[in-house]
Amino acid sequence: MLVVFRAVVVFAGMVGAHRGEPVEAPPARVEAPSVSEAAPVGLPGLHNVVRYPGGVLSGGVPEGGAAFDTLKSIGVATVISVDGAEPDVEAARARGLRYIHLPVGYNGFDRERLVELSRAVRDAMREGGVYLHCHHGKHRSAAAAAAVAVSLGWASAEEAVARMKVSGTAPTYAGLYACARGATPLSEEALAAAPAAYPEVAKPAGMVRGMLELDDALDHLRLIERAGWETPADHPDLVPAAEAGRLADVLRLLGEGTESRAKGDAFVRRMAESADRARSLEEMLAGPRGPADLGRLSERLDSVSASCKSCHAAHRD
Repeated sequence: MLVVFRAVVVFAGMVGAHRGEPVEAPPARVEAPSVSEAAPVGLPGLHNVVRYPGGVLSGGVPEGGAAFDTLKSIGVATVISVDGAEPDVEAARARGLRYIHLPVGYNGFDRERLVELSRAVRDAMREGGVYLHCHHGKHRSAAAAAAVAVSLGWASAEEAVARMKVSGTAPTYAGLYACARGATPLSEEALAAAPAAYPEVAKPAGMVRGMLELDDALDHLRLIERAGWETPADHPDLVPAAEAGRLADVLRLLGEGTESRAKGDAFVRRMAESADRARSLEEMLAGPRGPADLGRLSERLDSVSASCKSCHAAHRD
């Protein structure tokens, strides 16, 4: 998927140039994408930004203060997260932006959540622009933006699904596509029935919290892998064996939990297999190893990642 970086620099007039004085250009002005863009746009601190019918923007999680500066500069007044992770409310608030947190899953969301999202977006658009995000901005936020656009009468289902494809929503996320394809315009009565106040932070729990911790551990292990399977110089707090152990423990505890058992024996077995692979990685990292083992470590980490993806395809997507 092509990603375009968009920034328009506006130069000052040459005031004082006739006196030989140096002229400084003002800071770059960031320009938000239009609904006609055929590829996602990268903006300072923001990735995979796509505009949907009605004006709402979808993209990845804002990264640092610069991202919220960007959002403010392009007219966004409200940030809505559909990710499970706790949003950076303080950074947004410091710039006068409002946060709303309404998480959704990779397998889609129910009508109640869609109505909540639709009212939240509609009401927020009266105050300014809306930026709707998940983690990467490709799947969950795209589906939410698409379904909301249909629900508020801003687009047909076909138009909304087409924008999801621009965002890069993977075909394997059938539940997310179904949310957009199955959406229909909501009546004023239906929207009015949704609550008018929404939380800044919806605390994740159980499976959601566990999956977030798994993502965090996997990200740390990739940093360790790039450092030659040693503690990265820029992340001295990361201990290779400890991160692998954390990964194994979370997988094991999730597999033993009531939410996993409710999903059936096949899901529990997959979690146990993933935990065993992670434990094997931990044991190798905890023991003596030579240069020839570096490739084997990467193979084992790839094996854990592959098991997670296959489990998602079978039970989440």
